[in-house]
Amino acid sequence: MFKDVELYPTSNKECLAGLNLPVNHINCSCTNIYDIFEPQIWIEFKSSFSTLFFLSHCYLRFDCVYKVTKKFVPLQAFHSILMKKRILITGASGFIGSFIVAEALRHDMEVWAAIRATSSKKYLQDKRIHFIELDFSSEEKLKKQLQSYSFNYVVHAAGATKCIKREDFFRINTQGTQHFVNALLALNMPIERFVFISSLSVYGAIHEQLPYKNIDETDIPQPNTAYGESKLKAEKVLANTVYNGKTLPYVILRPTGVYGPREKDYFLMAKSIKGHIDFSVGFQRQDITFIYVKDLVQAVFLAIDKAKTGRAYFLTDGEIYQSTTFSNLVRAELGNPWWIRIKAPIALLRIVTFFGDILGRITGKLSPLNNDKYQILKQRNWRCNIQPIVKELGYKPEYKLERGVKETMDWYKNNGWI
Repeated sequence: MFKDVELYPTSNKECLAGLNLPVNHINCSCTNIYDIFEPQIWIEFKSSFSTLFFLSHCYLRFDCVYKVTKKFVPLQAFHSILMKKRILITGASGFIGSFIVAEALRHDMEVWAAIRATSSKKYLQDKRIHFIELDFSSEEKLKKQLQSYSFNYVVHAAGATKCIKREDFFRINTQGTQHFVNALLALNMPIERFVFISSLSVYGAIHEQLPYKNIDETDIPQPNTAYGESKLKAEKVLANTVYNGKTLPYVILRPTGVYGPREKDYFLMAKSIKGHIDFSVGFQRQDITFIYVKDLVQAVFLAIDKAKTGRAYFLTDGEIYQSTTFSNLVRAELGNPWWIRIKAPIALLRIVTFFGDILGRITGKLSPLNNDKYQILKQRNWRCNIQPIVKELGYKPEYKLERGVKETMDWYKNNGWI
């Protein structure tokens, strides 16, 4: 970027060489970059197109650009732009991705939101956000779409959590990640950190006998859903892909169930409770964990700043809850409406989800009660060990369930969802 520019006056090239500015000529008469006054050093553009492109970036960050009509800008502005960290966030229009975008802006990064042509920008209204369309179905398309860009950080939050066909999970979550990783390595991107949003689901239903034990990183993953399998294979893509001797400096985050404003699955539970029905499955005790979306975002930026390449971390709010805790809190926020609590046997759920899958394939519409949902509701132990991220990165969850549910329910009510 900005390859057709020159610096004036033309002398003493060495004083700016340390900045690694991507320009044709690095020349300056001063001895210290911070001693430069605006009248002494300028960047002159060779084409009006580059002038407009460069100045459009300047206007986003500075109160004024000196001598704009003569196609000049201060070197300080140029230096500041180049020193700003650039972050690419995939899945930016989604629930988690949009919160990561907001936090990146608060970190004063140059934020690039990767979206599809059909993606909604409803929660991406900040004018500082840059957009880029990426097609994860093709490595070659990704190379073309990314070849003009360079990023310091990448957060890969794109993916499918629900699919009618099992194979679509692997096409989107696994193959899409493979194409993305290949493209980034082939383009020799100077990436300092690649954060992959995976899931606790990659471990599946283990330690299911009472008394339950925490799922630990030393356990062997046994995913019991197509979603969990596809995410586990995507993790292996990051660990095993080598291009010309290079690998990505990746970190993996494995959150438990993520809730918060704009999330739609837990919203359906809240909507059901407002309609006087609370539904649960199974008679054996179920230990559940949660993480509020803002705590997950906190972990993303800790991973960017502090994590070592190749590490993977479980994420929860640090507490263990019973299956009724969430619904009790939701009901309280709704003013304690009367309700009927239905606890169905797991065998009945298996029958319902079996036919739900068939119906989905026939109609082409995803049923909320499908095989993956059966496995999730059936699983009794969602405990996991978050001490590694607490000790290594300083992760401190700020939202216990009561606070998070209140903030979430307030958002649902204030935005007319419920």
